[in-house]
Amino acid sequence: MRRALLLSGSLGAGHEVHAGACASSLARQGWSTQILDAMRLLGPRGGSAGEAVFRSMLAVPGLYDAFHFAALRAGSPLAQLTDAAARRQLVPRLRDYLDDHPAELAVSVFATAASALNVLADRYPGMSHVVLCSDVTPHRLWVHPNVDLYLVTSPAAEAAVRRYQPQARVQVVPPPVRPGFLDPPSQPQARASLGIDVQDRTVLLMSGAWGLGPLAEAAAALADAGIHVLAVAGRNARLESRLRAAASGRSRMRVFGYTEQIPTLMAAADLVITSSGDTCAEARTVGRPLLLLDVVQGHGRDNLQHELELGDAAVTSPRPTAVVRTALAALDRVKPPSMAATRSPAAWEEAFATALESMGL
Repeated sequence: MRRALLLSGSLGAGHEVHAGACASSLARQGWSTQILDAMRLLGPRGGSAGEAVFRSMLAVPGLYDAFHFAALRAGSPLAQLTDAAARRQLVPRLRDYLDDHPAELAVSVFATAASALNVLADRYPGMSHVVLCSDVTPHRLWVHPNVDLYLVTSPAAEAAVRRYQPQARVQVVPPPVRPGFLDPPSQPQARASLGIDVQDRTVLLMSGAWGLGPLAEAAAALADAGIHVLAVAGRNARLESRLRAAASGRSRMRVFGYTEQIPTLMAAADLVITSSGDTCAEARTVGRPLLLLDVVQGHGRDNLQHELELGDAAVTSPRPTAVVRTALAALDRVKPPSMAATRSPAAWEEAFATALESMGL
């Protein structure tokens, strides 16, 4: 059986979703797969330090914007030093794993992993390397000379890759989404399962696995405006506590932590209020309009603009009064919901299989 290695990175949940989608598709094609978390391979100190630095940069207004646009996009000496420091920790551990578990294919869905595999390419000449990135403008550290194929989700991203490597082999594919979004319940079914009246104006409010932005305050303000709010905290336990406190005495607020119910919650909603990220592709698959919270710096700004360009989306600042104002306006424009997923389950599978075939796999 052919072996494939999927390299993810546990900064948020998006990389894990992409790695899982690739692993599932490969398994259906007869591959044996293994997913490794590059953040864990950095070691307990390296991984936690990397996450802490990233979170700290996001918490300071404009700081990650500056680092992303001035350093990562340009591939500045600062960006290269940062990448080299992580690579020094990752490469020996990844080399040891591949020596013991040879693979014909490696798929990187995390920039640091792509960099490490690039360094190891000469050691494993029989292993093909694919990079999958869903950002609309992959930055410099995603692109390396020893990558056989880049999978991106928009023509803009294809052009961004070729900014750094003009002869790169790039294929545009649909964004991978989890199976539940490809076969969601109807809105009446979803609402019946949640005990929500079919006439209630309902929103799903979430902001990635980290729960970025003042979601508790926004959720309370939306509920006070007469909107039924399905609020998801993700893996942010502190946010979940604040949401539950805000929901006390507010019958229109329903609070969830990290949950696998998102396809049902999305199907129940008239509008999905979220940050720019993979939730947007999931909402579009279910057939729900978007109200985008401008809370993710750097690549998040680019991704937000791309979602607006795709249509059926609006944007708001995260201030509660602004969220309520724009949500009410967006709800006034809502059309009857889709009765089924807007995308065929075969779209990603066929595109991914075609990409592998183009490499002789």
